[in-house]
Amino acid sequence: MIIIKNIKSILFFLLGFIALGIGIAGIILPVLPGGPFLLFASFCFAKSSKRIENWFQGTSFYKKYVERFYKKTGMTRKEKIRINLIADAFIIFSVFYVDILPIQILLVVLALYKHYYFIKKIKTIKLKHDEIVKEFV
Repeated sequence: MIIIKNIKSILFFLLGFIALGIGIAGIILPVLPGGPFLLFASFCFAKSSKRIENWFQGTSFYKKYVERFYKKTGMTRKEKIRINLIADAFIIFSVFYVDILPIQILLVVLALYKHYYFIKKIKTIKLKHDEIVKEFV
């Protein structure tokens, strides 16, 4: 049992660092949303070990991008627009690339639901003055 637990911890640790790398790339690259990968990294680190989970929760990436999701405080208007534009670009590309009508209809319906969810279900928060300055520095 101890060997299986160690293997499981190592796998979650490796998956966490892969997700963290993709999440950091998503913060830098506008075509890759980093938030979901940082959430997944947080989950993996939590499953890996308590020490690694505490380390990750102390990073600025966690505090800026993940903590608000856990606390369910919401997203800024800028984040909502950025995520929706990127997702819409991929959905539009997929609609034109796929020649199967039911799939195209499903993609459009999912895109509309995504907009509904972001507008009605996710609270829009305003950043405090200090957070605005940090974001642009």
